[in-house]
Amino acid sequence: MNDTAFLFPGQGSQYVGMGKDLFEKSDLGRKTFKLANEILGYDFMKICFEGPEEELKLTHNTQPALLTVSYILFNLLGQEPALGAGHSLGEYSAVLCAGGIDYEDAVMLVHKRGKYMQAAVPVGKGAMAAVIGLDIDQVREKMKNIIGVVNIANWNSSSQVVISGEKGAVENAVEVLDAPKSVMLPVSAPFHSELMLPAEEKLSLDLDNVEFRDLTFPIINNVDVEEITDKDKVRDGLRRQVSRPVLWHSAVLKMLNEKGMEKYAEVGAGKVLGGLIRRTSRDIDKKIDLVNYQNYEDLNKD
Repeated sequence: MNDTAFLFPGQGSQYVGMGKDLFEKSDLGRKTFKLANEILGYDFMKICFEGPEEELKLTHNTQPALLTVSYILFNLLGQEPALGAGHSLGEYSAVLCAGGIDYEDAVMLVHKRGKYMQAAVPVGKGAMAAVIGLDIDQVREKMKNIIGVVNIANWNSSSQVVISGEKGAVENAVEVLDAPKSVMLPVSAPFHSELMLPAEEKLSLDLDNVEFRDLTFPIINNVDVEEITDKDKVRDGLRRQVSRPVLWHSAVLKMLNEKGMEKYAEVGAGKVLGGLIRRTSRDIDKKIDLVNYQNYEDLNKD
């Protein structure tokens, strides 16, 4: 698949039952999930396979679950892409699959990342909202005079921006933006906002204590939208993305335009990223081939 870009999903793509067929039908799946249980020190598999959904949605469970499923699927595919990109947490999956870090370190890092992000802001004090129908410049301009902390968290497409910050400031921003559609998101913390700086500081210490290697295939990182393989740039990008926006739309445009990529594979739970890249490709009149690998049977797709 040296002409294909692999896309690795982030939080929001999880669902109860994810990875169960990989565990039941492959030795690698069984081995990896059992290893995750040992590393994390609790019955992580049961949460993935049986829920309840409220447990799986807790950030410190969601992140290792998504990473683990992507990692197993990637290895069962047995092919490297020309390029990789991951949405937020998915950047860890991309780095792991590109050989930049060991699974044991990666699964513990994202578990801690989830805990740090949740602990950074008391429950109920932060919020996130999806703003649909405005472009990013309109959102930036209209939010200039909002009192309190509210930042752009994700730039997902030409007309979908997610904002994040203090609950009151986010709610005020939604009113001021007056977008065609706005949705308060059911999240437990204001991810990718400056309120995450305490989490970033804690995670930085853990990142510095983990061995990183240069990547075997390049990835486009979230923070700089830069194509990287260097281990120090990989670590730095993961460090800074905690409190900074995920520039996903810029990454997609880079793949479509600058890199000229026509073939894409979403490797992991859900089909969120596939939907976003289809939308952007239509916006700019580019034809793409897209395949989703989210369970064992998908591995037989051409």
